[in-house]
Amino acid sequence: MLEIIIPLLILFTIVLIPQIPKIGGEVRLALILAALSAAVLGGLTPVEIGSAFIDGVDQLAWVIMLSIAGSIYAETQVKLGAMQTTMLSLRSLFGRSSIGLVAAVLVALTFAGSLLGDAIAASAVIGFLVIRSLADLNIKPEQIGMIILVGASLGSLMPPISQGVILSSSLIDIDPTPVIIISIFTVTGGVLFAILDAGRFVRGKRLPEHLLPNQSFFTIIKERWKTLIPLIVLAVIVVLDTGFAFNIFTVWEPMERAVTYLEGVPILNGVVFPIVLAIMMGAIISFFYSSVRKEAGTVFKQGVKNISKTVQIQLSAGFMVGVFSATGMIDRVSELMEGLQATALKLGGTVSMLLVGMLTGSQTTAQTITVPFLAPALENLDVDPVNIALGAAHIAAGGQNLPPVGLTAFVVAGLIGGILSKKVDPVKVMILAVPASLYLTLVGLIAWFI
Repeated sequence: MLEIIIPLLILFTIVLIPQIPKIGGEVRLALILAALSAAVLGGLTPVEIGSAFIDGVDQLAWVIMLSIAGSIYAETQVKLGAMQTTMLSLRSLFGRSSIGLVAAVLVALTFAGSLLGDAIAASAVIGFLVIRSLADLNIKPEQIGMIILVGASLGSLMPPISQGVILSSSLIDIDPTPVIIISIFTVTGGVLFAILDAGRFVRGKRLPEHLLPNQSFFTIIKERWKTLIPLIVLAVIVVLDTGFAFNIFTVWEPMERAVTYLEGVPILNGVVFPIVLAIMMGAIISFFYSSVRKEAGTVFKQGVKNISKTVQIQLSAGFMVGVFSATGMIDRVSELMEGLQATALKLGGTVSMLLVGMLTGSQTTAQTITVPFLAPALENLDVDPVNIALGAAHIAAGGQNLPPVGLTAFVVAGLIGGILSKKVDPVKVMILAVPASLYLTLVGLIAWFI
């Protein structure tokens, strides 16, 4: 039993107690030390540890490659102006009333999050465009923060670059395609819920004259349609793959041979995951535009910088998962969990994931720590692996914005405070976002109980 307790104790202690000098709250170190302690207690040789590292990282290869390609692609879209085109288009369609403007902002944030795969990045990119407009509606700074936080967080779950869904699917080792398809509908439901929830902030408020859109949707598209070409290509490739099981990258025989070869190479197989290839294609097309091409160095540098820490966490998580699997620790924990009643296991797993998410502000950490142990136990209860992955992604996303440590909320609060020159309480932002967090948690629970 000690070979189970000690690694988990090390993991949770470092992650959840930031007051520990130098190492407190350092997720990467916690994952690595937990893995090393499990390897020592499990009697693994150095060669076996190396093999476990490769196996674990290989299991998360989709996520890692998606993160890198997605971050670089996101930078190309910022330079290209695709995000601004989207915001202007949505405002022209919906922004003729106060609730319409809020709806346009939430949809734009969701769209940005779906392309960036990261709530913090989406809130920064779109936040600069909408904060002053929302403030002109006399919406309080914390309420503005809630709108941006919820929209960006929902977007980070929305395909195609849905890191949360890809991560949960990878940890369970299943094809993420069916989970991605279902997530489109659950996140869309979340956006509609968020619009209704945020509507209370503008009830009875008229839209100021200067906020009315001064261009029609068709005029904006006519002037800026070229900025959307890479996105359209990406969307078509993803829809063909997920909706019609048609992978365009295997049509040309030399390309098919290359894809088939790389699929058999550990870790590098993540490069030829269809959505990763689609994102890479979108990025390549973007470099045909001079506005992107002239900033190529900045695009790559900023893209890698933005995702550097996330990839380090993913590599560390892969190491831990690989070692835990090699020592049989995951199987033993799952066997212990089998003694729990089904309802207790599902509710207990939900609570533990929410707690880790709310105390670390990270859905990645919440999933990495809990899913490897919880998923096998849920599978033994005959829960569909697709539903396990769907539930884990949504519950972890719900937990990361709960007070007191919502990292995205702190970033959003700082952004709003800087632009409006006002003090913004990030904890109040998190509290206002609780209904959206509960929605995501409820979706996750339904997935596990059906």
